[in-house]
Parts: sequence; structure tokens; C-alpha cells
Amino acid sequence: MTRNFRSEDEGKRVVTADGDEIGTIENTSGSMAHVKPSESLSQSVRRRLGWAEEGEDTYELRTSNVDSIESDEIMLKKNL
Repeated sequence: MTRNFRSEDEGKRVVTADGDEIGTIENTSGSMAHVKPSESLSQSVRRRLGWAEEGEDTYELRTSNVDSIESDEIMLKKNL
């Protein structure tokens, strides 16, 4: 199980299991973080994350979708 998000996670890159950047952590609160998506984020990845609505500044990311939290990035689970 992945630990809860911490304030020091703010600013970290969020990447897929394949290493594609999807955005950066803007703020955190326990098991949830708000991610500012990358401009190049594809619609298929948005749908898999439940970020179907466009035009939002940030989107929610839960630790249940996270494989690991490293010193410089947060890696999503492979099945996303």
C-alpha cells in the first residue's frame, strides 16, 4: 500500500508506469492530491484517470492509483 500524500510531494511530476508525464502535484491532502495536467496529456489517459471533463485547472488523484512515491516523481499503477 502506498503512503498518503505529504506536503513535500507538491511540485513532483506524476508519470505513468511507462514514464509518460501526466502532470504535477499542486496540493495534497491525505490520500488525495490535486494534479495540474500536462498540456500534452491524451484523452485516453484522462478517461482512465476519470478526468473526462476538460477545462479544469487541477484533477484529483488518489493513492489507490499510485504505485510508488519517489523523491522526484509519483508513478501510477500499470493498469491505468
